[in-house]
Amino acid sequence: MTRRIAVLISGRGSNLQSIIDAIASRKLDATLAIVVSSRAEAPGLTRARQAGVEAVCLSPAAAPDRDAYDRAIVDLLRARDIALVCLAGFMRLVGPPLLEAFPNRILNIHPSLLPAFPGLDAQRQALEHGVRITGATVHLVNSDLDAGPIVLQAAVPVLDDDTAETLSARILVEEHRLYSEAIRLVLDGGWSIHGRRFVRHARVD
Repeated sequence: MTRRIAVLISGRGSNLQSIIDAIASRKLDATLAIVVSSRAEAPGLTRARQAGVEAVCLSPAAAPDRDAYDRAIVDLLRARDIALVCLAGFMRLVGPPLLEAFPNRILNIHPSLLPAFPGLDAQRQALEHGVRITGATVHLVNSDLDAGPIVLQAAVPVLDDDTAETLSARILVEEHRLYSEAIRLVLDGGWSIHGRRFVRHARVD
């Protein structure tokens, strides 16, 4: 498998920046070939261009339906020989055309310890539920929302005086560390999917 990756965004691109930095510092052996945003005003596009990465806005409004939009993304990524697709604040559900084009090759990062608190506002969900520990999860994407095989997780304690904003900030620190490590694991190979589990194979020297 090549080590060419794409990042799909819709907003500020904080996790995108962590990937750019990890590649620049050689902590992550990969080539960021393209960044695709669903929104023209996404600050992440500027981050990508400042790093010398091709950055493209592909507006959902320009496609007749969701599948056509996903097919347009697939065409962009295939033309650039993308091996792994990384969602980083991409505020759209991934549909069949993308899933079928990149089976077990789409990663997402989520600000909770999945399967707890899927969907939007995971940090607020954690506070409202009263959990003492939450965190971040990198998982492979499948047709169910935030339910694909889990690659890596990191725990973050919930403090008594936390707000959604303070908790989000501490989780984000773990997201930035975790995502590049998960990308490396997936690109390196030596793993398989067993049911819902992402299983790393023992190395034989």
